Amino acid sequence: MRRIWRAVRDYVLIIAGALLQAIALRLFLVPANLASGGVTGIAQLIHHFTAWPIGLMVLLGNVPMFVLGLRFLGGRRFVLRTAIAVGTYALLTDALVVMPFFPAAGITDDILLNALYGAIVSGVGYGLVYRGRGTSGGSDILARILSHWRGVSMTQSYLMVDTAVILAAGFVFGWKEALYALIALYVSGLVAETTLEGGGTVRTAMIVTTRPQEITARVLTDLERGVTLLEGTGGYSKTARPVLYCVITRAEVSQLKSVVHEEDPGAFLVIGTAHEALGEGFKPLQRP
Repeated sequence: MRRIWRAVRDYVLIIAGALLQAIALRLFLVPANLASGGVTGIAQLIHHFTAWPIGLMVLLGNVPMFVLGLRFLGGRRFVLRTAIAVGTYALLTDALVVMPFFPAAGITDDILLNALYGAIVSGVGYGLVYRGRGTSGGSDILARILSHWRGVSMTQSYLMVDTAVILAAGFVFGWKEALYALIALYVSGLVAETTLEGGGTVRTAMIVTTRPQEITARVLTDLERGVTLLEGTGGYSKTARPVLYCVITRAEVSQLKSVVHEEDPGAFLVIGTAHEALGEGFKPLQRP
């Protein structure tokens, strides 16, 4: 039963994400002539010259991408969830503009507002689809293929595919629109990542000290955070160097620095960033 509910939740997230992507496209990006990159961006360019339905072209353009995805990525989950995401997005993209209450001409003429709001809404949509363990087709599939086949990172793959489409759009819609489209592409990526991983960015701390017990006691009582004691050895001195490891929030960084300075001014402290912390004291560790 839990598996069924988890699958239902994933499909709800995918459909909701596809809806937000379609709204962002029709309400902000298309009225401002901002190409969104990937197959959708190509569909926008073709629509500009032919007036063919964007959603239909998105669906047709994803067919070869889908075949490639089957060939290089495989998996029943990939097939079904990608089909649902692409089909829902394509259907809603064309359906929204014929709804009487939907402002097909957009709600603002400000290109900056269109770029930012289009990026934010579509970014949330992409993030929801990813949280549902699906893909949005098009450049998603190409990026995964390049990463799987040629070892190109996902970030570089997205930039290569989407930037090429947006640059082509510069010749059609104008270079000002292309520049704003690049801004929208970057912002949507940040929003998608935040939606996928959540806003739970935390800080990790490693403390090399000669007073591990004192600092540990202060962290446990003052910050109420757990501490892991690691055994290290100085590379030059060859002497034992206890290392403390703990995870804290951004707001607790200053307090940790004060504790370490008060207990051992000669300590070596390194603060790092982690995208997410799961377990006691943070979000519970659950199966995705």
